[in-house]
Amino acid sequence: MHPPRSPSPSPASSLVYSTDSGRMCPQCRQPMAQCACNTAAVVSVSADGIVRVSRETKGRAGKGVTLVKGLGLEGDALTTLAKALKATCGSGGTVKDGVVEVQGDHCDKVIAWLAAKGWKVKRAGC
Repeated sequence: MHPPRSPSPSPASSLVYSTDSGRMCPQCRQPMAQCACNTAAVVSVSADGIVRVSRETKGRAGKGVTLVKGLGLEGDALTTLAKALKATCGSGGTVKDGVVEVQGDHCDKVIAWLAAKGWKVKRAGC
């Protein structure tokens, strides 16, 4: 005989996906498109106003990506800038948590493009 089930789900077993709505936020249990929990975390503002460009391979099976951090943009402005950077490099990429990721080692191209657009840019890491 099985023990009786508790009527409400525990926080450890919260809903993460619904066939009706897709991915669900674990904090507010709303669909990710309607979640307001992490909107403040999306903005990546550097305290000193300098954009940092680096190359990273960690967690990507040896594939290198160029990371652009500290832009201080959010939403559509960040997506538009990422699209322009990807077109300049002739490569794919994405925006994750306010950081632009461009596939491949394009640090020099990204630094030159951002400097030409008036950003203060530094190479970080390598």
